[in-house]
Amino acid sequence: MSTLKLEQVSKRYGVTRVIDELSLEVHRGEFIVVLGPSGCGKTSLLRMVAGLEEVSGGRVMIDGKDATSTDPGKRNVAMVFQHYALYPHMTVRDNLAFGLRNVRLQRDEIDRRIAESARMLELTDLLERKPDQLSGGQRQRVAIARAVVKAPAIFLFDEPLSNLDAALRGRTRVELARLHRRLGATMLFVTHDQLEAMTLATRIVVMNGGSIEQVGTPVEVYRRPATRFVAGFIGTPGMNFIPVARAGAEAGCTVVRLPGGGELTTRVPDQWCSGGDGELSLGVRPENLRPAASGPLRGQVETVEFLGERSLVVLTLADGSALTITLDGTVPAPGATISVALDLDEAHLFDAGGRAHHARVDPR
Repeated sequence: MSTLKLEQVSKRYGVTRVIDELSLEVHRGEFIVVLGPSGCGKTSLLRMVAGLEEVSGGRVMIDGKDATSTDPGKRNVAMVFQHYALYPHMTVRDNLAFGLRNVRLQRDEIDRRIAESARMLELTDLLERKPDQLSGGQRQRVAIARAVVKAPAIFLFDEPLSNLDAALRGRTRVELARLHRRLGATMLFVTHDQLEAMTLATRIVVMNGGSIEQVGTPVEVYRRPATRFVAGFIGTPGMNFIPVARAGAEAGCTVVRLPGGGELTTRVPDQWCSGGDGELSLGVRPENLRPAASGPLRGQVETVEFLGERSLVVLTLADGSALTITLDGTVPAPGATISVALDLDEAHLFDAGGRAHHARVDPR
């Protein structure tokens, strides 16, 4: 297990800046997931840690030592790529052994590492097969095992599950979580899939446009998003954003004017809001809304999506904006008009700059 520290790391391709003075500290044994949309710089960041991309500025520190200019083979890291990158003419055993032979490891030690990694990833019966005799999930497990046999200080994963179908992704997520518990290793995992991030991460690093928007546990980024981008990117379906205006304060909390003209006293401390009397957004997740006869929000049912254990109901509010709520029981028919109440402890305000302001409660 090792530590990783990025100090104001930048990456430029000519005049194009992909990553801008990014700093991050990964503690020993953490499973850090870097999450963000395509093009946000997350894979470039991973490749700079691996030494596969040159750092344009800043430093990469591994175990307190500057590794910025260290050759990839001397960084003691192992990378699992999105594409399996297995040697097609070699058996699974030879794919696992190839890198170890190159560093002249003793044969007994090579055999021991292969046997242990194969047992851990359930590959023992597949060691004599070639990649074209394996399923996609089996090939990905071989790619992971090839990293495990190197016994690296840090594991780097570049969207390793994106080529698998939904069922295989679910099973492989479980295997990765189990692997992390067994090895206690430091892992840095890049993905655009929020489900992978929420289920695997010790902490999530949310990236956008080459910068970090928020670093926190899965619960923190879901319950207390730092910005409107994080709030909208995390969660399926995403957070609702209702255009509101500040209408004063009551008992130290911000009062907002809702679509349709009604007012709502939030639990967001008024001094936290930097939006003045200008436009704000009220953010609330679908599961924190419920039908209520005297609810402050009122809208017409547009669509109902039945998902088995729950239904997603999309309403149109007075100003034409959409509002999604989650219902477990009976759902109203399209065309019906209903009133909706919200859990004020889980309602956020976002100012014009996208900064989040939260209710005066501690995350449960």
